[in-house]
Amino acid sequence: MDKGKILVTGGAGYIGSHVVRQLGDAGENIITLDNLSTGFEAAVTSGELIIGDTGDAALLDRIFAEHDIDTVMHFAAHTVVPESVSDPLKYYGNNTASSRTLLERSHAHGVKHVVFSSTAAVYGIPPENKASEDTPTKPINPYGSSKLMTEWMLRDLAFAGGPSYVALRYFNVAGCDPSGTIGQSTPKATLLVKVACEAAVGIRPGVKIFGTDYPTPDGTGLRDYIHVVDLARAHLDALAYLRSGNKSVTLNCGYGHGYSVREVLAAVEKANGQPLNISEEPRRAGDPPELVAVAKKIQSVLGWIPQHDDLDTIVRTSLDWERKIANQDPSAYWTA
Repeated sequence: MDKGKILVTGGAGYIGSHVVRQLGDAGENIITLDNLSTGFEAAVTSGELIIGDTGDAALLDRIFAEHDIDTVMHFAAHTVVPESVSDPLKYYGNNTASSRTLLERSHAHGVKHVVFSSTAAVYGIPPENKASEDTPTKPINPYGSSKLMTEWMLRDLAFAGGPSYVALRYFNVAGCDPSGTIGQSTPKATLLVKVACEAAVGIRPGVKIFGTDYPTPDGTGLRDYIHVVDLARAHLDALAYLRSGNKSVTLNCGYGHGYSVREVLAAVEKANGQPLNISEEPRRAGDPPELVAVAKKIQSVLGWIPQHDDLDTIVRTSLDWERKIANQDPSAYWTA
């Protein structure tokens, strides 16, 4: 098995930093490329950090020329759905055009493999509220569209003799490394678990429920939440899969079951020992009642076995990190 270095774009961000940590623990040689627009230098716990943009072709050429890079793991992206609607060209510029540059320079320098951070947003609102890899892709916002375009580029480049790839379609990522050394510090985060934990520690005044009349058991939206440590592990499994000579594949990353908004908030209240300040708002346009992964394929193809499929664990690790931020613990990091 040929093992070169790994270039991790966006490795100073939330998910990328958890993958970098696991790669380092596995003895891999890592180069992280991140412009630190939403990432943190302190989050990069292994390897070398190069500060720069993924779409900088000259910088990429220097990195590839100076390092024997076997695999690219591509996380660098804008990820806020409402912002993608109000500023679509920002998302197509970074998520699609910069990805094209990265793939072009990777192929030119003989990179063998790509592991791509994709999203369940490529499905839009799937029928019956569940999505398998065979569910038609119908994104309903520029974020999902910009990610799907990169999937298409990967597919077409691989067919033309380019790198083999694994595209991982994430569902709702949450939680933090149980060690407490890295966590979710993305500025202006919109993910429910983080927002609720910020409210629990007083960083936010409260938390809103958008829609209480959905056809779900308690009337609130239901989502598939995956612990970031399990998601990071899937990337290492994808790396091993590609290095073993297997064919390119696209896989869902989720647990195959969901929790409602009320269940998540109740878990945060239980972990914190205090009630949250909760307000109820009307439904938001485009929110499906339920979105859950059909996630059997990733387990059969990669041999991926989740270790943290537990809402209380997801919430506890998130809350521990938010307490560090609230207390300005020097071992944490956050936006000033």
